[in-house]
Amino acid sequence: MMEWFSELTSFQQVYWGIAGVFTLIFVFVLIGSFIGADTDDIGNIDTEIDADTGAGFQFFTFKNMVAFFTIFGWSGIASMDAGYSNTTTLFISIICGLVMMTIMATLFYYISKLTDSGTLKMKNALNQIGEVYLTIGANRSKMGKVHIKVQNSLRELEALTDNDSDLTQGMIVKVTEVTSNGILIVESQK
Repeated sequence: MMEWFSELTSFQQVYWGIAGVFTLIFVFVLIGSFIGADTDDIGNIDTEIDADTGAGFQFFTFKNMVAFFTIFGWSGIASMDAGYSNTTTLFISIICGLVMMTIMATLFYYISKLTDSGTLKMKNALNQIGEVYLTIGANRSKMGKVHIKVQNSLRELEALTDNDSDLTQGMIVKVTEVTSNGILIVESQK
């Protein structure tokens, strides 16, 4: 092995060194990604954030640099084996590395757009139809609960009513208002 490596030109040795080292790093990064070693866990946070927290288009990241040098090395080796000059080999390997970085950055950008926070936004319950689960007292005298579909998920939420009579279990209700502290104001649907 060392005999083969020592017979290469210094230009070829550099490309084989880059390809070997960065392929090894790439394998470790890939395995880490599959087992979840690259997650940014900040704990259990239960809050509503109205902001775009997407990753954005990130071109210069560790993963992109590893991908660049991996493709740079292997495309350079392939170009040298095809008989291209050192200048052409360098040009081809830089272009291939940049194309790979662009593909990776675009891929991670679009993957980050697929996420959904799952945070319940109470304003989305407005005008939704639900069913009383626990009796709601007339004229806001007793808080009850309703089952209601909000954000494509069935939720059990606290509710009050301005009706003159109690809303009992099984009655169909419509959300007319959401208070500042997240309690639903409902009315019966007859």
